[in-house]
Amino acid sequence: MSEPIDLHLPDEKATLGLGKRLAAGLAPGTLVTLRGPLGAGKTTLARGVLRALGFEGRVKSPTYALVELYKLSRLDLYHFDFYRFSNPEELVESGLQEAFNETSVCIVEWPERAGSLLPAADIEVNLAMRNGARSALVTAQTKKGKRCLRQLQV
Repeated sequence: MSEPIDLHLPDEKATLGLGKRLAAGLAPGTLVTLRGPLGAGKTTLARGVLRALGFEGRVKSPTYALVELYKLSRLDLYHFDFYRFSNPEELVESGLQEAFNETSVCIVEWPERAGSLLPAADIEVNLAMRNGARSALVTAQTKKGKRCLRQLQV
């Protein structure tokens, strides 16, 4: 695990910008987890990643569908939202575990709802609201995550 990077995100543009910077370091097989309360900016951050990777369509929260797949030129990106899970076994029952592999990038909102059934995250982003603004604490959990986070320190 690396030293966390603590970022102030005063507005939506800054959250989208963090997504853009994360996207620059993403490689197939990367798992990014997004934690934080409702309204903290998880889907906005995912939208920033997707925009930076060239996706121009509507990016919606996958709360009801559980997952949205984006086939991009250089990778397949799965955007998950496990908010509706009432227990981790629902991940197994859903059949979604197959997406967590060495060829896909996965971004997971509410990873705690899947418990220990998720693979270890390469990058963990903890979003919070402080005094009306957002903040992000970004931590690399693996070597792959450390390589990706170098983009944030440029």
